[in-house]
Amino acid sequence: MYIAEAFKYRHEFWRYIIGTILVVGGVLIGQIPLGVAIFLERGMEIASMTEGELMRVLDSNFTLFLILLTFAAGLGVLVLVVKLLHNQTLKSLTTSRKKVDWGRVWFGFGLVAAFTISVTLIEYMLSPEDFLVNFKPVPFAILVAVALVMIPLQTSFEEYLFRGYFMQGLGVLVKNRWVPLLVTSVCFGGLHFFNPEVTQMGNLIMVYYIGTGFLLGIMTLMDEGMELALGFHAGNNLTAALLITADWTAFQTESIFKDISDPTAGLDVLVPVFIIYPLFLYIMAKKYGWSDWKNKLFGRVEKPEIIKPVEEV
Repeated sequence: MYIAEAFKYRHEFWRYIIGTILVVGGVLIGQIPLGVAIFLERGMEIASMTEGELMRVLDSNFTLFLILLTFAAGLGVLVLVVKLLHNQTLKSLTTSRKKVDWGRVWFGFGLVAAFTISVTLIEYMLSPEDFLVNFKPVPFAILVAVALVMIPLQTSFEEYLFRGYFMQGLGVLVKNRWVPLLVTSVCFGGLHFFNPEVTQMGNLIMVYYIGTGFLLGIMTLMDEGMELALGFHAGNNLTAALLITADWTAFQTESIFKDISDPTAGLDVLVPVFIIYPLFLYIMAKKYGWSDWKNKLFGRVEKPEIIKPVEEV
């Protein structure tokens, strides 16, 4: 039902190709303020600097804002593409329900936020030597303000692009569910390949990123809407940004804790994907009564019949 929403609007595949190009253009334009700000600070010196060095040129909160502005620009262009190029409503890109279920958004947010906070505190109590208390009231307050506004824009952009635009576009093209799930999950994970975490922890960390893509995709297909994925993604990134940072992470933030341990990829990558993620799906399935898993994940996508009103005679 969710993917089939796209059939109700202009869904020719060439529109998705043009739309994707426009969105990429929006993201590139959104990167200009960050590039200009760093250039004004260091000039041509930036040509010889590594990515990590570039991210430390400006104040960390200002850098975070400018990085997230890139995603906000992409989201703005994507909304325009959906409305103007596809003549589609944002609601139909979000859910197959009659209206967006904000309760689902908040449930997804709360579930992962509670889990992340609990695990972080347990890890701190068990291995305090791996953490540095990084809390500074004023920078942290600024971080909270930036994160509360900008991180939901970043995560919403990624969800609307992958679990929304791409999943519906591929679904109406191939008329099944498993190809969009597979392609969007792998592509979502693949975009994180150049994150500094991959350099530090090795390619095994890609299991986590791709696995997260599958988790969010399964949520969307089983629940016939993106609400749970929207909330979950925002809750994950927001709590992570506020709670803990490290010198080798993509986001350098004025968080409460700083991880000073040596980064490794092993069970800490595999356990979330193969144990915790299925547990999240089990909880959601029980709460929302998911059923018919085989059809919803691997079944056909049928074009819905449009019933025309009977003309009066």
